[in-house]
Amino acid sequence: MEESWDKIKHLAETDPRFRPEAYLLVLAALEDLIRTIGRKRHVSGQELCEGIRRYVLKEYGLMSKLVLESWGCRSTDDFGHIVYNLISVNMLSRTETDRIEDFHDVYDFDHAFTLDYPLAADRK
Repeated sequence: MEESWDKIKHLAETDPRFRPEAYLLVLAALEDLIRTIGRKRHVSGQELCEGIRRYVLKEYGLMSKLVLESWGCRSTDDFGHIVYNLISVNMLSRTETDRIEDFHDVYDFDHAFTLDYPLAADRK
């Protein structure tokens, strides 16, 4: 685990757009998604983005968007950059068909974390 933490700290230093917490979040959301699927398998960029959305809403509720932004994540493209940074240090892997563009504009953060929040109907 210490080796993984060292890699994450290194990534946060070399790509200061994202805090270490953002990398840990993506890894935790991926683990949660695999557990939800019920078996270990490759997931697409779009699947991972949806898994991150569900995980973040479950963990941070109405604070989700604020938490993500404080860690440097403002769009699903950022999740792609985080994933590809993790790939670069062998903490994640990819297939030949995976592309960073798979993370492009999967959903809008305002809708995914604010407007579509389950309580949004009560706020209107």
